[in-house]
Amino acid sequence: MVASDLRDLVKQKYGEAARRVAGGESGCGAIGAGACCCGAAERRDPITSGLYARHETSGLPEEAVLASQGCGNPTALAGLAEGETVLDLGSGGGIDVLLAARRVGPKGKVYGIDMTDEMLALARESQRRAGIENAEFLKGEIEKIPLPDASVDVIISNCVINLSADKRRVISEAFRVLRPGGRFAVSDIVVRGPVPAAVRRSVELWMGCVAGALEESEYRALLAREGFQAIDVEPTRVYSVDDARGFLEGAGLNVDVAALAPLVDGKFMSAFVRAVKPV
Repeated sequence: MVASDLRDLVKQKYGEAARRVAGGESGCGAIGAGACCCGAAERRDPITSGLYARHETSGLPEEAVLASQGCGNPTALAGLAEGETVLDLGSGGGIDVLLAARRVGPKGKVYGIDMTDEMLALARESQRRAGIENAEFLKGEIEKIPLPDASVDVIISNCVINLSADKRRVISEAFRVLRPGGRFAVSDIVVRGPVPAAVRRSVELWMGCVAGALEESEYRALLAREGFQAIDVEPTRVYSVDDARGFLEGAGLNVDVAALAPLVDGKFMSAFVRAVKPV
């Protein structure tokens, strides 16, 4: 699948997810049963469940929580400080932007970038209802960020970089818009070791943030090649054979799931990926 086709499929699936959430449903059914596909309400999902503490989501519109389809909680791990400018790559329904806006305070600013009109509309409505003024949602692609060079202090993202067919370009753009000393602090799915070709070929698993995942050494190499330093990959959840069996069955692969699941046992993990742009 060429990059433009994959991008169109992502927009279609996540647009439908946003419409479902706006109608009071979980967005999970629109995207599929892969890993990073189900909203926070889908508590049985081993990747998306239990990411946000109740005190964090208190006061946020229900739609922002239902639309959450990430694999981590970057706002809790990024060490955001008052007055910082933050950018969320692939902001979706806006939960991480709204949480980050609280952390950086009125003197800070948080941008969310997303290419899906329906998600942007959902996020902006959630922002309005939450009464948060120090946030702004921009339409754009994470491979071509609509912000000037050296304009943000921190980049966060929640299981979105996997959806890009040009991850090198995403990392390059992140480096460009960060100020010297700025921090790259994203949650993502990372692979450890070889993965069966049947998993890599599945577009539904790519849509679920699994088949598009980078191997840990690839992730580190991409960041280093663009000039990042102090690179660290910290596992936050490592997925078991039972977790793997669940998302393989949900993906509808024409394979022997019972035989394939052990081959991916422990190979996929949610991780917090950190790096710093040199001063």
